[in-house]
Amino acid sequence: MKRSEIASEDKWRIEDLYSTDKEWQKAFEEAVLRAESPCIYMGKLADSAHNLAALLSEADENSLLVERVYVYAFMKYYEDTANPVYQEMSGKAQLAAIKMNEKYAFVTPEIMEIDDNKIEEFILDKEVVPYEQLLRDMLSKKEHTCSKQEEKLLAMAEQLGDTPGEIFSKFNNADVKFGTVHDEDGNETELTAAKFSVLMESRSRDVRKETFFALYRQYKSYINTLASAYYGNVKQAVFFARARGYDSTLEMYLDGSFIPKSVYTNLIETVNKNLDKMHAYVSMRKQVLGVEELHFYDIYAPLVSDYSVSVDYEEAKYMALEALGILGDDYIAKVKEGYDNGWVDVRENEGKRSGAFSWGAYGTHPYIFLNYSDTLNDVFTLVHETGHAMHTYSSNEAQPYTYAGYKIFVAEVASTCNEVILIDYLLKRSSSDEERRYLIGHYLEQFKGTLFRQTMFAEFEMITHEMAEEGEVLSADSLCRVYRELNEKYFGKDMFIDAEISYEWARIPHFYTPFYVYQYATGFSAAVAIASKIIAGDKETLAGYRKFLAGGSSMHPIELLKLCGIDMSKPQVIQAALDVFGKLLEQF
Repeated sequence: MKRSEIASEDKWRIEDLYSTDKEWQKAFEEAVLRAESPCIYMGKLADSAHNLAALLSEADENSLLVERVYVYAFMKYYEDTANPVYQEMSGKAQLAAIKMNEKYAFVTPEIMEIDDNKIEEFILDKEVVPYEQLLRDMLSKKEHTCSKQEEKLLAMAEQLGDTPGEIFSKFNNADVKFGTVHDEDGNETELTAAKFSVLMESRSRDVRKETFFALYRQYKSYINTLASAYYGNVKQAVFFARARGYDSTLEMYLDGSFIPKSVYTNLIETVNKNLDKMHAYVSMRKQVLGVEELHFYDIYAPLVSDYSVSVDYEEAKYMALEALGILGDDYIAKVKEGYDNGWVDVRENEGKRSGAFSWGAYGTHPYIFLNYSDTLNDVFTLVHETGHAMHTYSSNEAQPYTYAGYKIFVAEVASTCNEVILIDYLLKRSSSDEERRYLIGHYLEQFKGTLFRQTMFAEFEMITHEMAEEGEVLSADSLCRVYRELNEKYFGKDMFIDAEISYEWARIPHFYTPFYVYQYATGFSAAVAIASKIIAGDKETLAGYRKFLAGGSSMHPIELLKLCGIDMSKPQVIQAALDVFGKLLEQF
């Protein structure tokens, strides 16, 4: 289906950012003009508190302008990644962002050079007080800040650093074609990234098998190219980590959100200690499906084969609004307003980026990007992205621009909390044992896909980045070997390890944002704990959670979660979630 054939009510209202491309062009030109104009405060930050405050205010104002330009251009590009107009616009927006980063690259090193006593005096000045946390966080990273000239060069190098991810994105979203496969009715249908997940849940093993091999046949055909793209992305991460004096890429990426390394390693270690539960799940799945060999094309087949759920988008919205009502009348009223007023881009169309996300720019409502195809999974995706959107909305309403943007570490908590609330809502309203088994099975799938699978991804990243840091070349063979061995470990002896699964790493877009995926697993674990308390009627947790949603980056992520009674620096939260998985397995 072409973009022009999608009903207007199923498209996001992008004109709320800029009414036309022409208006965007004016904003882009203004952004470039500002970026190329010399900063009058350069070299003068130590002169007075006023200069420091004025600089930070100006930088925020220009950052917001670039953010709006960037978000609009890329949202238009994601609508149809094959459209050359928006390919060019997104490239321009990226250039504007890089130029603005270059302009203000001097700020951090110049602030670092201010005498300790003087910067303390400045921080206490009434003009600078609104930026106190920003400055203290900045000063805490003094050892990883380079000289002015080096920072400028690093800012310029960011464009090169983005290249591997751009190559993968254009390959995965626009260039690669998977051919046609047959659906359950025997009809030939074009295989797309969005359809893959739907077809892999088919009750027909033949459909799943054909789909699985058709997809990975293509990735195998380009595996050396994709290995080069992935290796290039790891190398740029290693470059920036070493340039800034970090011991590893992992340390650098965690430090951006003030996350202790122990949070990452605790996750992997705790999940590894509980792989017997994952192996038990695999054994149960093999038994339920009644197959001699359980293949990877069986891993998403419905556990309750004779129960079917199709949910159209209108019904999905109703379910979301009903389930999320426990988060407060004001919360649900804003969600309904968003659903009815252009927050959501609903349907798949030719060239549209795969997957789902929530995004936006400060000062405008958030947006939700879907490829809705009437499955129960799509309902969970809707409430998941609604969680992101409401987190953004709440933080933007409560915080100034400086602190509105929240760290990725806490981003997945709000979204997954909504999913846990939805599954509880559906289970309580289930009308038969069959429906209940279906829903428990679905919940098990969330644990498998989010807690176990994302942790396996996180372990893959940790291993491959360490390999590169030690000087080992990341070839297609070595990447496939590491990925295969992890699948053998995580899925256990009852899983037949298809050769094709070795290529799965090559299609994961999140690997181009290093050390991102572990946060799905930590976020899921925290969300299970928070949502369970809210569902049980714990008003204190609900109040803390609403403060958390409005917190933005006004506190560090670990401290924000403590508002909800959660301490992610300890492994107990992960273990508690894994225990819930074990109990669900017994119930099923």
